[in-house]
This record gives sequence, C-alpha cells and structure tokens, in this order.
Amino acid sequence: MAVLPMRYAPDPVLRTKTQRVRLVNSPSLQKLIDDMIESMRYYEGVGIAANQVGSLQRVAIIQVPEDPEPRVLINLTILRREGEREVEEGCLSIPGYRGVVKRSERVRARALDRHGREVRIRATDLLAQALEHEADHLDGVLYIERLVGRDKLWKLEPVEKGAEASPG
Repeated sequence: MAVLPMRYAPDPVLRTKTQRVRLVNSPSLQKLIDDMIESMRYYEGVGIAANQVGSLQRVAIIQVPEDPEPRVLINLTILRREGEREVEEGCLSIPGYRGVVKRSERVRARALDRHGREVRIRATDLLAQALEHEADHLDGVLYIERLVGRDKLWKLEPVEKGAEASPG
C-alpha cells in the first residue's frame, strides 16, 4: 500500500465527474482501493474520493468512528435524501478551512463493495453527511459550493504543539 498525493483546490480534477467502474476485480482497482484506505488514514479523514488522489474512477472510502473497517463504495449513488440540517464540514482537499453546509438528515445509498457485491446503506448523522460529501466529490462538487452563506466559511487557527484546546 502507498500514500497517494492529495489533490488540493483549485486542482481541476476535483471538479471533474468520475466514471463508473466496470471491472471491479481488476488488480489495479484493488490496489487503488488499498492505497486510498492508506491515504485516508494518513491524512486523517473520515472519507476520501478517488478524484482527491487523482483517479477518475467512481470509488470512495468512508470510515466513521463507529465503523470497525473502512467502507469501500464503488459506483456510489445516493438513492434518497430526507430532511435537511446545517452541519459543519471540512475537506482534505481544502485544508485549514471549515464551513457550514446543508446536508440531509437521512440518506439511502447504493454501491458495490470491493468484491462487486451490492451494498445498500441507510444512514443518519455523520455517515449520512459523509455519504453526501463523498458522492459530491465523485460528481465534481466541493463542499464550499454548498455553504449556507459566504460568511459561513472560516480559516482554522493553527494549534501550537503542546497547547491544550480551550473548552467550548
């Protein structure tokens, strides 16, 4: 496995819609999946989409804290969205910034796992948010396009080593 270089905005590959995967069991796809998992962990993300590491295949990886293993999502499609909420979000491809976006309360999605088996997911909370965020990436959409307002994006202050985070 290898850590792949992250693509950062305004890299045009991030605005490019990915292509459906036709051959799930190819060695090159399996290597990409392994490398994406390694990269997601290295960059400390909850999810990663293939175009974030320069591939235009419709592949995403998500691992929320309650997941024992990463979810491999090939040809991810959001089937249904319900409700609406405002959430704080960031992105590995736009480091040092956070913003408030509108996301669904509940999401239903479909994908293939790394073995080509269909996976159906009903999600709420962080998993629903991650599914929408990664599906957007695969469609060439960045979260900053979903901000609830121009004033809802802010730069994070660097944390000094050894400094404790202040409460609240």
